Amino acid sequence: MPELPEVENVRKTLNELVIGKKIDRVTVHVPKMIVNGDPDEFKLALVGEEFEAVRRRGKFLIFDLTNCSLLAHLRMEGKFRLNEDTDEVTKHTHIRFHFTDHTELRFLDVRKFGTMEWIQKHGEADTKSILKLGPEPFPGSFELAPFRSRLKKSSRAIKTILLDQKLVAGIGNIYADEICYRAKVLPTRAANSLSKLEVSRIYEATMAIMEEAVTLGGSTIRTYVNSQGELGRFQEKLVVYGHEGEPCPTCGTLIEKIKLNGRGTHFCPHCQK
Repeated sequence: MPELPEVENVRKTLNELVIGKKIDRVTVHVPKMIVNGDPDEFKLALVGEEFEAVRRRGKFLIFDLTNCSLLAHLRMEGKFRLNEDTDEVTKHTHIRFHFTDHTELRFLDVRKFGTMEWIQKHGEADTKSILKLGPEPFPGSFELAPFRSRLKKSSRAIKTILLDQKLVAGIGNIYADEICYRAKVLPTRAANSLSKLEVSRIYEATMAIMEEAVTLGGSTIRTYVNSQGELGRFQEKLVVYGHEGEPCPTCGTLIEKIKLNGRGTHFCPHCQK
């Protein structure tokens, strides 16, 4: 967490909150969160910059400023909040963008895994982080033929393949479980053992579930809320993730949970073959 739908919802709310705001100064409390550059240079370069747009690629946020861009990854617990500059600064606040209107965009992260990178304006495609990403899981970007070709060449479990950001960007543990369930495929199945019909079902389920999750603002599992403090609602639609020991709504068989490559994995042993 957060995965593509949650990051997309954060992007939308940030576009409502920070566009047009001008940076007066930047405070970095945890220097290691600034990657591929010197934190002091990072702070100096942003003085006087104005936020023009917030975009997304996979699970990354891209902030376009007047003369540069920022690439940010929330990792497990990262959050952006807009505050008044007089508001109390909590202990998990690690980066602060002080605006000329006396508000602040704050980056909070309990685990301190989140990262931020100063890059050339619109230059994210040249960064190592973005260069390796596969297509977005939506029509117009995600195509069946290349997807099927990649699966034929791999003996890895289909769920592991879905989590590979080089194949398709933005899918995480929650949505991989739900995709496999909707496609009626056991998540442990070797990718190259899948029939054309099964691959097509996975392909369609991927786009449908990710689109639904974006529409509903993502899934609030544990601590996720967007930058306006709002909860996602897709967790109300989850069928297998987090429902181990409960009856499958389709057949009544109890949902099972196993570990697959270290990740908790949920499935119906009857519906998913």
